[in-house]
Amino acid sequence: MRVDRFDFELPRELIAAHPKRPRDAARLLAVGDDLADRVVRDLPRLLRRGDILVFNDTKVIPARLHGRLGGTGGRIELLLLDDRGGGRWRALAKPAKKLTPGRALVFAKALAADVVARRDDGTVEIAFDRTGPALGRALARVGIMPVPPYIERPEAGDPRDRRDYQTIFAKRTGAVAAPTAGLHFTRRLLAGLDAAGVARVGVTLHVGAGTFLPVKVGDTDDHVMHAEWGNVTAAAATAINRARGAGGRVVAVGSTSLRLLETAAAADGRVAPFAGETDIFIVPGYRFKAVDLMLTNFHLPRSTLFMLVAAFAGLERMHAAYAHAIRARYRFFSYGDACLLARAG
Repeated sequence: MRVDRFDFELPRELIAAHPKRPRDAARLLAVGDDLADRVVRDLPRLLRRGDILVFNDTKVIPARLHGRLGGTGGRIELLLLDDRGGGRWRALAKPAKKLTPGRALVFAKALAADVVARRDDGTVEIAFDRTGPALGRALARVGIMPVPPYIERPEAGDPRDRRDYQTIFAKRTGAVAAPTAGLHFTRRLLAGLDAAGVARVGVTLHVGAGTFLPVKVGDTDDHVMHAEWGNVTAAAATAINRARGAGGRVVAVGSTSLRLLETAAAADGRVAPFAGETDIFIVPGYRFKAVDLMLTNFHLPRSTLFMLVAAFAGLERMHAAYAHAIRARYRFFSYGDACLLARAG
């Protein structure tokens, strides 16, 4: 399918630099047979008793690092991408050409690493000088929260992102980008959902940096989807299947939850326990199995995320919804407003 079918023009001033406060005060566009302007805190009235929300409980690490090359002292910036185990990470680097195998890297006084390998895809593999909780503590001291590049920040980052770029559900460390639909939830909203009889359950998909990137090929058939590690526990699968069997709707909180559920679901919609990598790429024509509704933010043009929502709710409907959102001055992207999508068909 031609990628240019997923393009649209967005005024730059609609890109949100910070989240709405309180988080559940963000606007919410309900997209079904028609469009309705709401706010996120209306969610308990938009869902039904017996529905189940499926959220992503991944926790973002401070994955952006500024340091220096050992020897010359030249400046270097890294964005950690995925954990290879044993203190080894794959990363994007600037400048990459100086990161040859064996080169030492120093990040303040708290952390050091060696370059293990350079990959053909432009990434490097590095080995830190510590592992496990010790590495986590060091990253917490010297790392910067990896907000997407369309959110302008000073080189040292914005300390508010430590709180803002983390969902209320976050507990399983490993993401280098936030599951942004979950950023809208507050304790007050969760209490309202409980009172409305809406259940919820967590799954885990460690979001990678590639999630938010535009597709650079001309046809979706030529795009190679990045893989991300996910986990659906047996208890989560049972809760989802029980709710669905009782007539409740499965509501995916974000594209990451949806992609993981569709990976773990059988043809009849039943969700099985799952642990492993998924590189599922959803474009129009995909037949959804497990998810009935989707809460999501407004996404970048030509991105895999806009392709996914177009597959879920219909391409023409999503173009109409985004045109309405632009006219109505909704806030876009990671810190922006949200929409609640009904599945087409």
